[in-house]
Amino acid sequence: MKHLGFGLLALLMATSLVGTWAQPAYAETYPDKPITVIVPWAAGGGSDRSTRLIADALSKKIGVNVVVVNKPGAGGAIGTRAIADAKPDGYTFGLVGSGLVARQYTNPAANKMTDVVPLAFFGPDPGALSARADTGFKSVADFVKAAKAAPGKIKNGNDQPGGSSYVNIAVLEKELGVKTTRVPYSGYAPTVSALLAGEVQTATVPVPDALEQHKAGKIRILGVMGDERHFMAPDVPTFKEQGFDVIIGSWRALVAPKGIPEDRMKLLETKLLETLNDPEFKKRANAAGFAVTPLGAAATEKKIEDFDKALYPVLLDAGLVKVNKK
Repeated sequence: MKHLGFGLLALLMATSLVGTWAQPAYAETYPDKPITVIVPWAAGGGSDRSTRLIADALSKKIGVNVVVVNKPGAGGAIGTRAIADAKPDGYTFGLVGSGLVARQYTNPAANKMTDVVPLAFFGPDPGALSARADTGFKSVADFVKAAKAAPGKIKNGNDQPGGSSYVNIAVLEKELGVKTTRVPYSGYAPTVSALLAGEVQTATVPVPDALEQHKAGKIRILGVMGDERHFMAPDVPTFKEQGFDVIIGSWRALVAPKGIPEDRMKLLETKLLETLNDPEFKKRANAAGFAVTPLGAAATEKKIEDFDKALYPVLLDAGLVKVNKK
């Protein structure tokens, strides 16, 4: 019996040790398959291009392929829903913009900003107003004069309700006392294509998305809705420089579905910050027209909350708050 008791004790100790060792070994297996990053916008736009830059660099940091999947539609609501509803195992996360905050007030079917959890902040993206070259508009003042002379005649390409460029034109109309006909598209790339094709005369896409055509002379970026000129378009004055006190824009952040194990969340956050802070990555991102100002999960959450507090009164004043009124 004594011998049997010793054997049983040894077996119990071995089992205990296996259990102790098994947990770290299990944790170390993550990730062991490709990770999916959802973009709620069409391919080719700023959100898509920035996400593909992140995915390419992150795959080298995290050791598995990071695959970008586009899920455009409903001003970003469809892709955001896909992020929020994804299996919380650390193998799916996504990129969102400030439209995440706006949509919760403009679209009854949209997710609230609290339906996802922040991983990291990518950077800001001030709004801008661009016009086809054949409109003859050379400044914001030219646009305002024409829009006031013929309310609704100018067609403006923008996101679907709740998207950043939709909010930009809505606020712009309110602040400048003008009226356009808003034409929604499923992302910045389709919006720019529509502008080039003559479907619309103006668009409120960010500078990086209009820059190539601006340089080619096919369209003109009339003004930037930021505190300062965009580093990629130093020739374009801000709205404030042109006498119009309008500052509005968007930002991009990486978020995940709720419920991912804490150790996996922390690993994703760590690897994303390593990626975003990498000098070579920043160089590539800047060359593509993106300002990169990385923040961790906690700081990103606060930034989104502060943006919500600042944006809500603007949306309310512009008549855009349809649901979740405070």
